[in-house]
Amino acid sequence: MDVKGIVTTLIKKHNTNNPFRLCEHLGIMLSFENLGNLLGYCDTHYRIRTIHINQNTPSHLQAFICAHELGHAIMHHDTNVPFLKAHTFYSTDKLERQANTFAVELLLSDDFIMEHDDTNLVNLAISVGIPNGLEQLKDINRINFL
Repeated sequence: MDVKGIVTTLIKKHNTNNPFRLCEHLGIMLSFENLGNLLGYCDTHYRIRTIHINQNTPSHLQAFICAHELGHAIMHHDTNVPFLKAHTFYSTDKLERQANTFAVELLLSDDFIMEHDDTNLVNLAISVGIPNGLEQLKDINRINFL
C-alpha cells in the first residue's frame, strides 16, 4: 500500500494536512471523551464514521491520535480493527504500522519539512506531537526538493 501517495493526494485535494480539518472535509465525526487507558479508536454506526479521542490525552498528542485513526478510517474502512484486537487472533501489527505511517506522513508533510530544512526530523516530529521514534516512518527518500 502506498501510504505516502494516499496522504499526498489527500493533502492536495483538501489543501490541508490538519487531521481535524480533514475529518470535517470527509464527513468524519470527532468525539472527545473519557476512554480510560485507550488513546482513541475509529468506528462506524449507521454509516457514520466517528473518531473517538481520549479527552484526557495531552493536547499535543491529540493531533497524532486523530491522524492515526484517520489513517484507519481511510485505509482500513472495511476492517473493524477494535473488534479484531478484542475478539480474534488476527495480528493487527501491519494495520497499526500503516496507520502510524499515515499519521507521520500527514503531520510531517513534505512541504512542512522543506519549510523547516534547518531543523532535524526528530525536532520537527516533536513539534507536531509525533511520539518519539515514530519519525523513522517518514519516507524521506521520496521528498521532492524542487
